[in-house]
Amino acid sequence: MNSISDTPRPAPIELLLRLYQAALYAADPMKVVPPHLPPQPLGRTVVVGVGKAAAAMACAVEANWQGPLSGVVVVPKGASLPLQRIRICEGSHPVPDERSVIAATELMRALEGLTADDLVIALISGGGSALCSLPAKGLNLEDKQHITRELLKRGATIAEINTVRRHLSAIKGGRLAARAYPAQVVTLLISDIPGDEPSLIASGPTLPDASTCADALAVLRRFGIDDLPLVTDALTTGAWESIKPGDPRLARNRHHIIASAWDGLQSAATQARSEGMACHILSDAMEGEARELAKAHAAIALSVAQHNVPFEAPCILLSGGEATVTVRGEGRGGRNTEFALALAMALDGEAEPPNIYALSAGTDGLDGAAGAAGGWIGPSSLALARSQGVSPRVSLDGNDSATLLNAIDALVHTGPTFTNINDFRGIVIQARKPR
Repeated sequence: MNSISDTPRPAPIELLLRLYQAALYAADPMKVVPPHLPPQPLGRTVVVGVGKAAAAMACAVEANWQGPLSGVVVVPKGASLPLQRIRICEGSHPVPDERSVIAATELMRALEGLTADDLVIALISGGGSALCSLPAKGLNLEDKQHITRELLKRGATIAEINTVRRHLSAIKGGRLAARAYPAQVVTLLISDIPGDEPSLIASGPTLPDASTCADALAVLRRFGIDDLPLVTDALTTGAWESIKPGDPRLARNRHHIIASAWDGLQSAATQARSEGMACHILSDAMEGEARELAKAHAAIALSVAQHNVPFEAPCILLSGGEATVTVRGEGRGGRNTEFALALAMALDGEAEPPNIYALSAGTDGLDGAAGAAGGWIGPSSLALARSQGVSPRVSLDGNDSATLLNAIDALVHTGPTFTNINDFRGIVIQARKPR
């Protein structure tokens, strides 16, 4: 996995970057895949995989599997790694395109003609929903693209988006596993989903789905996406229902979540404590609008800084989960850079600027349209931006957080990390006298 650039930063930010790296290490596929590999079968072993961690997971399988091996994994552009026995395809993210359709077709083709003596190892991680896309019968790719863009733009949660995706697909919602029948499927999952519901990770191509067409339709109506009668009719009648729990084709299958946000946060907290800092994990599953999450984090951080409640300063606060952004402007940014800017603004305006530093970054190394993994802020960030003629309020209102953070050299660049356990947020609160 790529290292973070070595541009000098304030000491508290360097500390947070070390914690971020500790979180990434906890989800390194080379570390977490081998202990969960199943016994070799009597027949063939076929690997199928999809997601931002799929290439590294496949590397780990190849390095630890002694018998014959074949298969294909699907990754985003730029996230490939050299493989010897498993092929790599590239798909599109976060909106599927023709490459995603080709990739999904390749996954389905890899599972043709299997027997009960064969084994399928499915390597599933976040990002897979867009990377492999096989529209349901009668649905075209353009309509799927439209629905995906609208859900993303309107601030739908990943659970809501993937509930819809599972019912507009011929590969997700357990359908890839059904294709493998009668072979056994063992699914290894790196979770980017708040709450770690397995069937939501990459929209669950190899897992049964308890949600229904009615649930998917409710999501679309909640966000006012009702301009496609074909979709409305199919979901109303249940024509696109997914594979349900108890389906006999999936009876022999097993799955394991091998890395999650909680693992990353625990690793980061251990690193912080080893460096002599008190560290508190707020939650591994915080969701909501990035700017609203920022206000909540700011309120806790200010309480700590001013009153030593609920924790005593100095300390570090950590949280994970996935923020959403309702896009209102045409700027450049992502949920992590928007969180960082909104947090700086929520901390601004104090008569005495609080001695608080924070970092927010995606563990996949990418943050929407930010062109970076995320960003960081400190007590002087907004003053520095204003001195360069950049308005924090205008930037936030225009969803242009990455442009502001770039102007003050506060973006975090990692490149692809080859893993994905959602977002990492860390706040360093240094001691000051209570008011």
